[in-house]
Amino acid sequence: WGRSPPSGSNQPHHTTRKRNGLGQTRNLFWFLFFTVLKVGFDGRSSTSPTSFFFFFFFFLFSNSETMSAFVSSFNVSSKLLSNSRCSVSSRFGSRFVTRTTVQQSRSIASSKPGLTMTATGEPLEDWLHRVEDQDLRKCLRGIFTACKEIAYKIRTASCDKMSCFNDFGDEQLAIDVLADKLIFDNLEKSGVVATASSEEVPVEKPITEGGKFSVAFDPLDGSSIIDTNFSVGTIFGVWPGARLVGVTGRQICAAGMAVYGPRTAISLAIDGVEGAHEFLLIDDFSGRHGSWIHTSVFTTVNEGKLFAPGNLRAAQDNPGYQKLLDFYFSEKYQLRYTGGMVPDVNQILVKGKGVFCNPASPSAKAKLRVLYEVAPIGFLMEKGGAKSSDGKGSVLDIPIGSTEIRSQVCYGSAGEVERFEEMVGDKIVAQV
Repeated sequence: WGRSPPSGSNQPHHTTRKRNGLGQTRNLFWFLFFTVLKVGFDGRSSTSPTSFFFFFFFFLFSNSETMSAFVSSFNVSSKLLSNSRCSVSSRFGSRFVTRTTVQQSRSIASSKPGLTMTATGEPLEDWLHRVEDQDLRKCLRGIFTACKEIAYKIRTASCDKMSCFNDFGDEQLAIDVLADKLIFDNLEKSGVVATASSEEVPVEKPITEGGKFSVAFDPLDGSSIIDTNFSVGTIFGVWPGARLVGVTGRQICAAGMAVYGPRTAISLAIDGVEGAHEFLLIDDFSGRHGSWIHTSVFTTVNEGKLFAPGNLRAAQDNPGYQKLLDFYFSEKYQLRYTGGMVPDVNQILVKGKGVFCNPASPSAKAKLRVLYEVAPIGFLMEKGGAKSSDGKGSVLDIPIGSTEIRSQVCYGSAGEVERFEEMVGDKIVAQV
């Protein structure tokens, strides 16, 4: 009935007995209370479903230490919930985004030195007020709306192949055609896009007379692996003016890529706005279902042993590429490659390290189009702290003389891109 005070304690024995006596009285009170409550619910049955809850709450309320811990956990949870702006969820999990204003932000310390991600938790509409050009905001809203619809369609789309091909001879899937149409429709609704061009039909298509921008896009990069349920994506670049031929990546005013995976996110870069920014699509069927929330900003890509090598067949007759691969293997780099360019490149921003390369050779020529893929991603990566190269310099300097211009490419940390230029370079490409 009475406990001795803890060793070394100055607490007298009679105080301990007094507290224990009060504790026993409290135990008796709670036992009677929950007994009456239990009987009121299900009579005298000891095997009823409420038996478990009876003994749980009796133990909880009869033990002061347990009850204190129980109450404390609720206090902490209530503070978290009160500071929460929304619950950002995906099909496979959820996380809370802290409540902030446009002027406030929350920095998330990363375990990787030099990598900082700042999540404001703002809805896309609020975040876009950083962009002074209202027409550019309308254009971007249209692209985000299209990507949201594509994300939903991908989950239910039939992946049976259609007997149709794009102008480059690539076999299309049903979802390719649908994604292409969704983007064109939303660009037209924006009312600010003069010209648009899709990789599926690589021609400049007039959209709105008097529009301020031109948009080039790959509606569904990686469609050949969509039937395996791998992550795929959308790539887009926005240029000022009504032409997409005769420009370079240096003139891009906004670019990004959407990743359709376990969660749907868009990485976006805008001229005049520092860093590359990630927006997460809330998909938890809550009141904010379908909203885009700002979750990260990427400003630094550090050195790290992570590589994603594309077009491996080129290593057979490109000695520089074979030498580069041997270096990766000998230095025990981690291979992270899915075959989808969007997730393979986007991981460099998310992880804050690594390299993606897709060299060319005489037998495995460059297949990535500068207008639709290479330049927009190059703009995004360089804004996010990475480097890009076609073997001799930034991909943003490649003249886009036609919609069919292609290039080899490397994205990653400064050191990795420099190594690519040294080992692979552009000698083999110049000979092709």
